[in-house]
Amino acid sequence: MAISWRASLLGWIIFVTACAMSPTGRQQLALLPAQQLDAMGAESFAKLKQSKPLETDKRINNYVRCVVWDITAGLGGGQWEVAVFRDKTPNAFALPGGKIGVYSGLLKVAKNQHQLAAVIGHEVGHVLANHANERVSQQLAVQGGLGAVGSLAGNVDPGTQKALLQGLGLGAQFGILLPFSRTQETEADIIGLDLMARAGYDPRESVALWQNMARATGGQTPQFMSTHPSHGTRTQTLQGHMGQAMQTYQTARARGRQPRCKR
Repeated sequence: MAISWRASLLGWIIFVTACAMSPTGRQQLALLPAQQLDAMGAESFAKLKQSKPLETDKRINNYVRCVVWDITAGLGGGQWEVAVFRDKTPNAFALPGGKIGVYSGLLKVAKNQHQLAAVIGHEVGHVLANHANERVSQQLAVQGGLGAVGSLAGNVDPGTQKALLQGLGLGAQFGILLPFSRTQETEADIIGLDLMARAGYDPRESVALWQNMARATGGQTPQFMSTHPSHGTRTQTLQGHMGQAMQTYQTARARGRQPRCKR
């Protein structure tokens, strides 16, 4: 009985001390040290670059990097690493540790720099909101993995490592894409809208982006986005936050923040 009581108390302490707050004020569970996720993100990014063909067109690479660096300017942590993969899938992702991947197929849906900025802002929003940590922590908690959390400071046992990899979505067919919840997706949309507006990109283009995506997919949510909100729900959310975003955008433009990326 004493052991059970102590275990319950330890679990409660871990949950309480692991509570975090997202940029939108939502309470989160974050059990993992940031350094652990950053290291896994860097390792996974390196493996993906070795396993998937990279885009060799210098103009495309410069264009994508330009938009990424505009969006991430001022976020701290140095310059984000960017890789463009030669793949027809309209996809992008961001990983802990400042790693961003863009699939060349996305450029057929994101018709201009503003729309690409909407996607990049969304993906960076996932990282800023610590969604990877939250998702993995939820999986560990559900799987009774609280006892394994302490091992993260040292060597990670195979069982815990497998849970972490599954939580991060490593090895997924379309790259490293977390199966984020709809709540997390909506949160990333809101953060991304603010990021693109602060960088001087027109936030109204975020709505046009998802309209393009809907046309490209026949109105259906692509398989790799199965946990995402529907296109209609997503555009409604964006439009609901457009007033504040436009104010931020106009302020940024008045201060000289203008897109400088040429496709």
